[in-house]
Order: sequence, then structure tokens, then C-alpha cells
Amino acid sequence: MRHTMYSKCLVTGAAGFIGSRLCTRLLDEGHEVVGVDGFTDSYDPSEKLARAAALAARPGFTLVSGHLADLPLTRVLNGSEVVYHLAGRAGVRASFEREPEYRRDNVESTEALIEAARRSQTVRRLVYASSSSVYGNAPVPFREDGETVPVSPYGQTKLDAERLCLASNGGELETVALRYFTVYGPGQRPDMGLRIFAEAALSGRPLRVFGDGSQSRDFTYVDDIVRATRAAASTTASGIAINVGGGSRVTLIETLDLLSRIVARPINVHFEPFAPGDALHTGADLRRAGEVLGFEPSTPLQEGLEAEVEWVLRRRRAARREAA
Repeated sequence: MRHTMYSKCLVTGAAGFIGSRLCTRLLDEGHEVVGVDGFTDSYDPSEKLARAAALAARPGFTLVSGHLADLPLTRVLNGSEVVYHLAGRAGVRASFEREPEYRRDNVESTEALIEAARRSQTVRRLVYASSSSVYGNAPVPFREDGETVPVSPYGQTKLDAERLCLASNGGELETVALRYFTVYGPGQRPDMGLRIFAEAALSGRPLRVFGDGSQSRDFTYVDDIVRATRAAASTTASGIAINVGGGSRVTLIETLDLLSRIVARPINVHFEPFAPGDALHTGADLRRAGEVLGFEPSTPLQEGLEAEVEWVLRRRRAARREAA
């Protein structure tokens, strides 16, 4: 069931991997978009700046730079009817060393945004980008009504922020939390596994893999994530968490074998001890996503991984031309 689409939207984390893709989709559909990004140091900000520049060149897009906890959010939100809250500090391993920053960027910023959205005269819905990390090592497949026991500070901050969002659902504001499962595709963050794997495979460098390769992931192509996120803005359901996954689990060994076939060369893999905070397996139960959002993943891993490899190749060629 769907209701009226929104005409003006606000996207936090607009210069990020997923956020920029969502902004592009919204602009293509004719929406006016206000994009907010803090350009933090979670990874090389030059990639975010390039995406922000491309968006800023589009009619209908307004960029607001700054941290959510510091911005005049009442003014920033003025006129927007839906908020897509994708901003946050990502990365499991770094969260053990920088927990205060994760709490500020993921929890305190979300709290400030919710308070401003509830005061707004125009905002009616907030879609929050949560994470499969909230489940920790729960039994697979992960169900939204199952246990949530994060095994990293990152996972805990995402769960705390998700709870703030869902607790705020009511007459003033409708909220939905989407639990994203390992998003990949062209433009993926440089600290994420599949991009690291692709860059190493194409260059012939040895690849370090934490664990023995038996751990499995539910990889989700970025355009499928964007499609589900858009659907969450127009469903009548609210006050719930919804898994958004790729539809199947694949071990890292199987993933590396697939990548080796795509690049047509063997990959030199060095296995190292398991890293703290990494879940052994992830897998989404997608029944709620189908019922509430009408969502089914449509991009097989091979197709999506081929697209990411091609994107990495284009970047490498462009870098060589620039160097020359």
C-alpha cells in the first residue's frame, strides 16, 4: 500500500556512497533535494567532494555542509516532507578505537535530527539507514523480531540510533528503520571488502583476508538498496525496522572465486586471524521487506560485482591518464 509521494526531500550523508546514489535517483524523478554532509575523515573525503560537486551541478539540488549536531536543523529542514537519514560514521573495526566519535556521529546526531524533524511544520516521515550489524551473531537468517546483540561499538550505536527513531514514531512524525546488509557496487567506500578485493585482484597485489574465508555475507547491490529506501518513504507502514538484503548468503571463499573468474587471474590470498567485531555470518529474512515495501532484490552478485570491477578499472585508467 502506498500514499502520496513527496516533492521536497532532505538526504543526510548526501555525498556518501549510498546517499549520492539516492540523491541522483530523487533528482531524476523530479524531486527537489537538500543534501547534508559533514565530509568527515572516516575515509578519503576527496571521493565525497567529487560526488558532492556532481550533485551540486544538478538543478534542484542544494548542498549543506556541516555536522548534524552543529547545524541549524530547523532552518535546514524547512519545506522538506521526508528525511532520508543516511549520515553516520561507518566501519566496524575502527569503532573499537574511536567509540566517542561513533556515538557522536551516529547517536547524538540522530537525536538532534529527530528533535528538529518533530518540531518541523513540514516533515512527515523519516527513513533511517540502520545496519545488519545490530544483529551481531544472532541465528541466521536474521529476523526483525529476533535478537539484536551487536558485537562492536559501531553496531551498538546503530542500534541505539535506530531505537531513537522508532520510539519517535507517532502523530508528529512517521519513522521507518531499514537494516542494510553489506552494500556494494560502483562507488563503494574504499574501506569496504569487495572494493578492497577488486582493487587487489586487478593490481595483482596480495590480499589480506581476516578469518578463514568460511564466514558468509548477504551482499546487497546499491541500486537495490536505493529502490527499497525510496519505497520506505511512500509505504503506509511506520514504527518498524525492515531488513534490506541481497537475497542470498555467499562465503568469502566463494566470493573470491567469483572475483577471480571475473578478472581472469588468480588472487593471492593471505588469511589472518578473525578481526574483533566481525560477525561470522549475515543473512536477511526478507519477508517483511516484501510485504511492506514490495521489495525483492534484483541484482545477482556476479552482475553487481562485474559492475564494481568495471568501475574500479575506469578509476585506474583515469588515474593513469591524469598522471601522464
